Amino acid sequence: MSEQRGEQGITVAIRDEYIELYKLLKLANLAASGGEAKYMISEGLVRVNGEVDTRKRRKTRVGDTVEYEGGLVMVVSAVGEG
Repeated sequence: MSEQRGEQGITVAIRDEYIELYKLLKLANLAASGGEAKYMISEGLVRVNGEVDTRKRRKTRVGDTVEYEGGLVMVVSAVGEG
């Protein structure tokens, strides 16, 4: 898994089929810890594909977008990367 920041937001590349939402927030450095990520999600502060989602272990997949405080995280495939 890797993370890149750009003008369009943060891109997180995953190798597996999915990454749990709270882990994605940690990986993208939007949360300092898993506990903080879970709190943000449970409070309804996180949107997945434009809709609030309070499932901490929601499976985010390639093509999903996650928003938090105006920041955007895009999940892309790492398959085929060096």
